[in-house]
Amino acid sequence: MSDLRASALGGSYLQAADASARIQFRRGLTLTLMTLFMPGSAQMVMGNRRVGRIAVRIWLGVLAAGGLLLAISMTSRRGMFSLATNSAVLHVGTWLLVAGAIGWAALLVDAWRLGQPLQMERGHRMWTTGVSSVLCLLTAGTLLFAANLVNTSSSLIGTVFASSTVSGPADGRYNVLLLGGDSGPDRSGVRPDSLTVASIDQETGRTVLVGLPRNLQDVPFPDGTVMDQEFPNGFNCDDACYLNGVNTWANDHADKFPASYGDEPGIDATKEAVEQITGLKINYYAMVNMHGFSKLVDAVGGLEMNVQQRTAIGGIGSPVRGYIGAGQQNLTGDQALWYSRSRVDNSDFDRMGRQKCVMSAMLQQLNPKSVLLNAEEIAESSKALLTTDIPQSDLGAFMDLALKAKSQPISSVSLVPPIIYTGNPDYDKVRTLIDTAIGKADGTAKPVATSGLIAAKLSVPTFDTGKDPKKANQSSDLAATC
Repeated sequence: MSDLRASALGGSYLQAADASARIQFRRGLTLTLMTLFMPGSAQMVMGNRRVGRIAVRIWLGVLAAGGLLLAISMTSRRGMFSLATNSAVLHVGTWLLVAGAIGWAALLVDAWRLGQPLQMERGHRMWTTGVSSVLCLLTAGTLLFAANLVNTSSSLIGTVFASSTVSGPADGRYNVLLLGGDSGPDRSGVRPDSLTVASIDQETGRTVLVGLPRNLQDVPFPDGTVMDQEFPNGFNCDDACYLNGVNTWANDHADKFPASYGDEPGIDATKEAVEQITGLKINYYAMVNMHGFSKLVDAVGGLEMNVQQRTAIGGIGSPVRGYIGAGQQNLTGDQALWYSRSRVDNSDFDRMGRQKCVMSAMLQQLNPKSVLLNAEEIAESSKALLTTDIPQSDLGAFMDLALKAKSQPISSVSLVPPIIYTGNPDYDKVRTLIDTAIGKADGTAKPVATSGLIAAKLSVPTFDTGKDPKKANQSSDLAATC
């Protein structure tokens, strides 16, 4: 009888011990999960309440800040972008994320300790330790990744968008001069062989790309400028002075320019020339380094393009080393570079059309997901890619306009034959063409009060879509044409 009673008591003890072990195991997991969803709550229940209160208040402050940012993003996307591109905000954000990663991991470790894992059964101890370790890695790793992303963005913005001069829109549009810089051992300085003005509506983002041939001759300059005094009849000299040579000539004669132009006045002189050619106020410029562009394309995983004609790789001062076949393709950075710049077996005007298609494809395919996943590579390539005088304070506005532009057709008008003859340009006709293209894009175009023959010459031609890349030089919808 006594043996049966002892056995029963032993069984009850084992059941109670097993129940106690399960309770302790559940408590350990609960404390860890409490810390995951509300850092500091485990300490308020079982640990240092002062630490717990501080952590919970910080967490509630983070949630409130997140709610505020969400409200800003829903009511003012431009305001949100301005915050996200402010160096001071990014610098503080980097250190807050690092501190958050360390603090959250420390609270998770402390919650694991409060669960008294050393008193648990071996299997329970392994589970609680494993769950706590995984959550530490996930939370701290995520915050440290975000801190690196923010720090990378801050470094990029501080390096590339260092200008402090703000230029407001003119007639409701921002006009940005996009230059494709091409330098080499056989060249004196950097010659911008690709020149395009992106004219962007400040409200809608509706964009018109104005293509300027590199070999445009007799380029005029605004009255009273240094270049106008040197070339009162347009940019002409013994060495075939073209539009793309303005930058080099001005830099080679920097002593002729006042201090306001800086040590390298070539970009300012080119902006002046483009303003006089187009009749548009140029707000900013962006110089794209060709090889940096190649790195950017590789950083985002290539560029989906409908290649409209077989295009040579190489051949500009070097042997042709291959071809890009026609058809739908995902171009590597090197292929996208040569598709943009090659003029072997075709002309400068084919190249200009292909460049418009590449610009359109980049705008459509660069999205937040690809930027986030490749942020570091994009930042590094962008430092090699871009030189600009767009100030940091205007960066938020341009990011907002870029998103708006993705949902609208992009138009193009290029100063190429047979509309404009580059050797003897009619600059009055050029400005009328540009005004007409912008008016058409805005829906404000007015009929030209001239005879039918002259009106036909001044109108922006439209083409059927097809395989001729030159058609992209004159288009009301580049995405459809390309």
